[in-house]
Amino acid sequence: MRQQSGVSLSSLILWLAILGFLGLMAAKILPSYIEYFAVKKIFASMEQGGDFKGTVNDIRRAYDRRNAIEDVKSMNGADLEITKVGGETVVTAAWSSKVPLVGNASACLDFTVTNAK
Repeated sequence: MRQQSGVSLSSLILWLAILGFLGLMAAKILPSYIEYFAVKKIFASMEQGGDFKGTVNDIRRAYDRRNAIEDVKSMNGADLEITKVGGETVVTAAWSSKVPLVGNASACLDFTVTNAK
């Protein structure tokens, strides 16, 4: 007689519950990371367009113009930190995102994007 092998119903339900929970957490956190990558994309296009060479107001307006397309809610031009280091303009976007997960548990995500090399 052959010995049976396979997955029991209880272990299948347990693994599906774990995968479902992880999928739900990923679905809640993913929008924050999408905004992070959108800000990185804005900075890359500003670098390519030479927008980091203008005045502070020019840099903020250039960011806001590109943000009108990307629609990042967490950051706008007024939130940018613009400094000069060694004669070169350094623009930094730093923000936090608090994502409610389950009940009173939340994930606090901190993001920083800079054009410094």
